[in-house]
Amino acid sequence: MKDFVAIDFETANGKRSSICSVGAVIVKNGEIVDSFYSLVKPTPNYYAWFCQEVHGLDYCDTDDADFFPEVWSRLQEKVHAYFPFIEDGEVPFVAHNARFDEGCLRAAFATFELALPNYEFMDTLAASRNYFGSALLNHQLHTVAAACGYDLQNHHHALADAEACAWIAREIV
Repeated sequence: MKDFVAIDFETANGKRSSICSVGAVIVKNGEIVDSFYSLVKPTPNYYAWFCQEVHGLDYCDTDDADFFPEVWSRLQEKVHAYFPFIEDGEVPFVAHNARFDEGCLRAAFATFELALPNYEFMDTLAASRNYFGSALLNHQLHTVAAACGYDLQNHHHALADAEACAWIAREIV
């Protein structure tokens, strides 16, 4: 893959619509050209302890953050700066365990009653299972990143995870 956006969402609770941060890495012609990170005021706006344990975010971090539509608009502007002649949904998204991230995106669009473009998601988790098979102990993001020569620091920070995903996609997808 040469052109894609690696994306990662963190959620505040068990609801997929409760996006509290998003990280994205724009890859053009096989090179990382830009990145995007934003906190998001979650919907519904409450934090489950198990989510806080994973990513460390809470009310204090997102109380003044924008809601999803404003954040998504800023991300799309950044993507369109690198791919000006394409419509939303024409540059594929890449995520590790894409079912989760695609589910978050769909839930947020539904919550805010936005028309969802036909986004294509590629999954580095599935790619890892196909590429490495049983050669890896597991196919968690940090394990696959290491196998691809990337040292993932700050795991479960949305931008750090998106960077690792971009690296993996450039290596094995």
